[in-house]
Amino acid sequence: MVVSGKGFFRGIVDKITGTEAGNDGAVDERGKETAKPGFFERLKNGLSKTHETIVGKIDSLLLGKKKIDSATLEGLEEILISADIGVSTTMELIALLEQRLKRNELSDGETLKRALREEVLSRLSRESAPLDLDSAKPYVIMVIGVNGVGKTTTIGKLAGRYRSEGRDVLLVAGDTFRAAAAEQLEIWAERVGVDVVRHKDGADPSAVVFDGCRAALARNKDIVFVDTAGRLHTKVNLMEELKKMRRIMGREIPGAPHETLLILDASTGQNALSQARLFRDIAGVTGLAVTKLDGTAKGGILVAISSELKIPVRFIGVGEGIDDLREFDSEQFVDAIF
Repeated sequence: MVVSGKGFFRGIVDKITGTEAGNDGAVDERGKETAKPGFFERLKNGLSKTHETIVGKIDSLLLGKKKIDSATLEGLEEILISADIGVSTTMELIALLEQRLKRNELSDGETLKRALREEVLSRLSRESAPLDLDSAKPYVIMVIGVNGVGKTTTIGKLAGRYRSEGRDVLLVAGDTFRAAAAEQLEIWAERVGVDVVRHKDGADPSAVVFDGCRAALARNKDIVFVDTAGRLHTKVNLMEELKKMRRIMGREIPGAPHETLLILDASTGQNALSQARLFRDIAGVTGLAVTKLDGTAKGGILVAISSELKIPVRFIGVGEGIDDLREFDSEQFVDAIF
């Protein structure tokens, strides 16, 4: 039997938020609950395919080599490009490693991997920064991205997190185009204990944003999440719609949106880089949340985006659970890969 409607969405949210019975931990073969692994372990497990795509192939490349030479770096170049680190970023990394090779700093495989790790970490750390939620009240976060990347789920998880920290959160259902988008957001709001402003499906998104901003001010909210439609990023009407929503936010709440958070699906690889570039140019992206890192071999895309577009990664997701979306820690991420 196919389940649809509110019951279906509620079941998904129940699973993610852990409101179903027995969802707090794993169960062993004897039926006893076991402790849930720590986030770093889940991150490492989630990035295992990315680890194999990069480090596993590097180890194979280095097998039997007594010294690092230009041929080794050529092989490394192919590995990095295949790992979705991108041509531009890969060429930069190889050029820096060539300089180290000329200075006799790459004596063996371990020094090569250590040097690569340092260069990757340097790129990710440059653009790594948390949100300054206390810089404005209400702090308005406009959430954008194409359909299917997990915008609504990401909003729900972040709302739950900030609510647990004692912040008063409001959700604004600005995606009036996709059927049941507002309903999904409403279910999330109910589950994590926050307010939501919504209109009927097909309503003017800018009108919803206007009412949401007014409600946030009247109710003295700390944080406002504005969901938006996720039609294809090539559609001119969507981009014009986003611009109009931004103008209304800025008019009603000075400085809003304080963050324009682009949600990307890591498993799409280079397509995620293309989306980030287009949304940055048109919608003024200020931060990224990268979802679905668990199980993908394309985690290297974070390096490409951070290096080429200079947009900070704010959050990463490595699973379905509400605790599997965390603030991005560049050192932890690189450790998980290497």
